[in-house]
Amino acid sequence: MADISFLNTLILLGALLVLLGILSSLVASRVGAPLLLVFLIVGMLAGEDGPGGIRFDDYRMAYLVGSVSLAVILFDGGLRTRVNAFRGVLWPSITLATVGVLLTAGIVAVGALFFLDLTFLQGFLLGAVIASTDAAAVFFLLRVGDLHLKRRVGHTLEIESGTNDPVAVFLTIALVELILRGGDPSWGLAGTLALHTMVGTAIGLAGGFSASWLLNRIGMPQGLHPLFVMTTAIMVYALTVVLGGSGLLAVYLAGLVLGNRPLRAYSAIITFHDAVTWLCQIVMFVLLGLLVSPHKFIEYWIPAVATAFCLMFIARPAAVILCLTPFRYPWREKIFISWVGLRGAVGVFLASIPVLAKLPQAQLFFNVGFVVVLVSLVVQGWTIAWSARKLGVTLPRAPRSVKRVELDLPGQLELEMVGYPVSEESPILRQGATPSWARLNMVIRDDRILSPPEAGALKPGDYAYFLAPPSRAPLLDRLFSGTEAMGLPFGELQFTGDIKLGAIGEMYGLSIPTDQADQTLAEYFANLYDHAPSAGDAITIGLLTLTVRETAGDGVSKVGLDILGLDESETPRVAFARTRRVLRDMRRRGS
Repeated sequence: MADISFLNTLILLGALLVLLGILSSLVASRVGAPLLLVFLIVGMLAGEDGPGGIRFDDYRMAYLVGSVSLAVILFDGGLRTRVNAFRGVLWPSITLATVGVLLTAGIVAVGALFFLDLTFLQGFLLGAVIASTDAAAVFFLLRVGDLHLKRRVGHTLEIESGTNDPVAVFLTIALVELILRGGDPSWGLAGTLALHTMVGTAIGLAGGFSASWLLNRIGMPQGLHPLFVMTTAIMVYALTVVLGGSGLLAVYLAGLVLGNRPLRAYSAIITFHDAVTWLCQIVMFVLLGLLVSPHKFIEYWIPAVATAFCLMFIARPAAVILCLTPFRYPWREKIFISWVGLRGAVGVFLASIPVLAKLPQAQLFFNVGFVVVLVSLVVQGWTIAWSARKLGVTLPRAPRSVKRVELDLPGQLELEMVGYPVSEESPILRQGATPSWARLNMVIRDDRILSPPEAGALKPGDYAYFLAPPSRAPLLDRLFSGTEAMGLPFGELQFTGDIKLGAIGEMYGLSIPTDQADQTLAEYFANLYDHAPSAGDAITIGLLTLTVRETAGDGVSKVGLDILGLDESETPRVAFARTRRVLRDMRRRGS
């Protein structure tokens, strides 16, 4: 009975820690603290050196929980990545994920020779442990944070963080084996890496296609679809690892396949994985915080901080610059990508491998790795939003407060029903048009259900329901967002897509980045979206709202221009005349 009581106490403590992590995240978000750091601190406070006093040193359990959590997080990252995101960024991202990891580990190894008095092989192992960017931290930044990065920057970071973990895991395990053999190199490592990658790729793709086929053909209760997908992700990871492949690569590819195919209960799956991914991040970081005893890394504090700064200010920037220069990334983008090399649970997770392998000085690798993660989350995590704005790698976006209702339609996979409340500020009332891929299905007005012909034009207070592809439904949000009144009182002006963005910026006093100034509006929209631009796609730049009105092939042929924040003293006639003159001057200058 005593054992049962002890287990019940553990369950209670675990639930309290997770709950404390969730509540702490609500407070931290208000003060701008990196939430992953908060979860780590919660674990540390509950540990043996904190008020909680819980002694936890089970590295095997931490490795098991970390493996499953990373598999779920990477699967969720793949699930949300559109294949179109790979356009133009695949090779830069893969280069960063492979060559970049090796360069980063090598430069850290040189620093470790001076800071920690390690051999080059030991330093290389330490570099491998902390070389990869953390998928949990990066996906959290891109999915949950309030940053809307430029397409190429965001997708490069996303794909790199999803594909560099397998390289770091393999490199860490290979170096541990090499050190245990006394440093005797084996040329079979290259072949093992190739096999590792091929097995992971094959099982990941097969698992993704098989899961989508089963999901769409086997009838099961609605609530089981998300659970089936998550269980499949864990099984793909475990099977790949058992067969000697890269489990993390496999699970990311499985998610990528599922996320880009028509799926039954897609909305329920995404919503469920939001919650599970959050839970995995909280559990993983709290558990890693419990595993750490601050008094044990006091002796390594100074060299560990020096290693962290070597990583952040020398190794990562050098690797990014060398890897991305051939692909002609602007220097601002390279600086930002190098700064978003966030370290997180992956580093601590990999640092536990030398401990499990009983490697000499294993505690040094673990404690130094943890300090590096801590410094990265504090210094980089707290400054990412600021640096993104300063370097001009964010896209302007109108604030949104839209409530979208989603409903899966049994019997088909291509469309779902999405509904929105129409407020007086909803841009749909002014713009009128919706994207060609969204079809108005019904309108609820004054407690009556109306067909589109019966309803006519939408009115404030209506609830509008559309049929739209699940992957594109979020693009409708901007047409129903509750923002300030947008646009001219007399309607919008329309012009062709061959006018350059820089010319518009010059006429309206907008700051347009140099790398975008020479882009035509057609090119700008093509680079901005993951899909071919459609009528209704819109972007806000300063006081301007640009909306696609017509397309030709896959390009934009006509764009509508609205002006926000007009001087209230201007009558519509004066404002109209002034804007017409601006556009006429732009065309006369050959813009």
